[in-house]
Amino acid sequence: MYITITPQKLGGNYSQSAADFVEYLEKENQGVEQWGQTKQAKGVEYFFNQYDDGISAEEVVREIDGNTAKLKKNEPKFYSITVSPSKYELSRLQNCSDDLKTYTRELMKDYVASFNREINGRSITIKDIKYFAKIEHQRTFKGTDIQIKENQPYASKILQLKTEIRNINEGRAIGNVQKMRLKIEKLEKEAPHQQDGKRIVQGMPKAGNQSHIHIIVSRKDASNSFSLSPGSKHKASEVVMHGRTVKRGFDRDKFFGHAEKTFDRTFGYKRNFAETYRARKDFIKNPKLYFAALMKLPTNERALAFRMMGDSGVPIMPNLPVTQTQLALKLFNRLRRGAEVAIKSSSIGI
Repeated sequence: MYITITPQKLGGNYSQSAADFVEYLEKENQGVEQWGQTKQAKGVEYFFNQYDDGISAEEVVREIDGNTAKLKKNEPKFYSITVSPSKYELSRLQNCSDDLKTYTRELMKDYVASFNREINGRSITIKDIKYFAKIEHQRTFKGTDIQIKENQPYASKILQLKTEIRNINEGRAIGNVQKMRLKIEKLEKEAPHQQDGKRIVQGMPKAGNQSHIHIIVSRKDASNSFSLSPGSKHKASEVVMHGRTVKRGFDRDKFFGHAEKTFDRTFGYKRNFAETYRARKDFIKNPKLYFAALMKLPTNERALAFRMMGDSGVPIMPNLPVTQTQLALKLFNRLRRGAEVAIKSSSIGI
């Protein structure tokens, strides 16, 4: 499970409207034929919230934009939560869209429970937040993906050869076009990252089930009176303001941990050690502890853990020692660097 929570955007002043972000989330619906005014158009994914389905993009913009009372220009008007289940988690679902909607509604209960806040002396509930979510089923390779970065030297050489061929064909240069085309074919095959027999390039759709969830949640509560920021630097604390004690903070560790437990409970998923939030956190911060625990797993669970790590892009060495004493620090550091790259490319994460 890869979950991110980000503000409306990073740095500077914030747009006064959610329109651009909502339009971005409509990208998969572009070009899909609408069936009149019905909300059951084939292939169309509408927004939904805790209570309703079939919500239009226009309504989302109107509701989010109208819920920003007293927010300053340098404060985000909303937060974006992206939830990307792994292929192993997705394989557990029976009806992808419906199941992910069910999960989202349970997940947002975990979200509000992670706030150390009160409204009028009571803990906040799901009724106190304003959010809209959307299921997407496609992903494309981006320039930040490790596959694109490692294929780039080949892409540059191919582009150079194509430019030379064009110059020859247009009479600006002299050379053997056939020989250059053979070089291009060779480079296409030699590129380290391939999909369906083709070199992976930026913008290429990713193969397999890529279903994920985008959630846009208002910074202000549903009454447009209180600010609820998951970006708070405070986990759970109290501060005296205007002579009274006020609770503040959002516990991300609590949210991420509960998010996977909710998924497991909802769909009867048996989570492998390598998939757990706590284990992945140890992988980055204390790889020795991570691998010590990994080696204590039963053989079949350990094998699955390594397979999951390999699927995520972590560079597992082929002859990995099986005893704790053989786990060298050099290997730890290499694996940790690989994990950091994979997390940044949205393959795995916390």
